[in-house]
Amino acid sequence: MENKEKVRGIIKTKKEIKQYQLAILKQMLTLATSGFGLVAALAWNEFIRTVVNDYIRTKISIGSGIISLAIYAVIVTAIAVFITLQLSRAVERLGEKKKVKK
Repeated sequence: MENKEKVRGIIKTKKEIKQYQLAILKQMLTLATSGFGLVAALAWNEFIRTVVNDYIRTKISIGSGIISLAIYAVIVTAIAVFITLQLSRAVERLGEKKKVKK
């Protein structure tokens, strides 16, 4: 058993151990990216709310609460759609490059 190690009573090859380590690192990367994405989203959320409150509500007096919420929702939706489309296009381009290389 020269190329195998005993892990918790189960014999694993070095290749299997490296695969598990890689899977753990990929998961950690995904979690870290998601966490930073959430922080960035919250920062943009606060920025957009402040802009709507400081510039839109001061210009509109009647029904400003509903109108400013609608403007906020439209802005956030537009940003989400734009980013989603750009990321989808990038993934498609990378997928096409991988097909060409094969």
